[in-house]
Amino acid sequence: MLINEIKKANMLALKNKETAKRAAYSVLINKYMLLEVSNRESGKEVTDADVVSLIQKTLKELAEEKEMYVKGGNAERAESTQIQIDALQVFMPKMMDEDEVRKIIDSLEDKSMKSVMQHFKENYQGKVDMSLVSRVARSL
Repeated sequence: MLINEIKKANMLALKNKETAKRAAYSVLINKYMLLEVSNRESGKEVTDADVVSLIQKTLKELAEEKEMYVKGGNAERAESTQIQIDALQVFMPKMMDEDEVRKIIDSLEDKSMKSVMQHFKENYQGKVDMSLVSRVARSL
């Protein structure tokens, strides 16, 4: 499972004294554990797709955090945050590009925004940026 790879990377970062990477991995592992507890109550297992979703959310939060540091003139913290972003980016699956998204949308019978978004959410969760899907669907 993907979370096991992240835990191994966390241990490696601990051994190598890479505090920024370790901070990113620790936050992600904690979010995973919280998700695992909440899913346990409903009887669901945490999947790799759930972990990818957690990584995406964490990356988005880190990008916003970095932007705040850059605006605030704190280059050192911005650099540390970029290291965290790079560390988590490694675990993201290859994302679909605009051409691939366009081909899939063209192959759909119903090209309404609702059905396009639903199709991608059901079939390509974690493999595509939904804002890209929305932008491409609007342009067609």
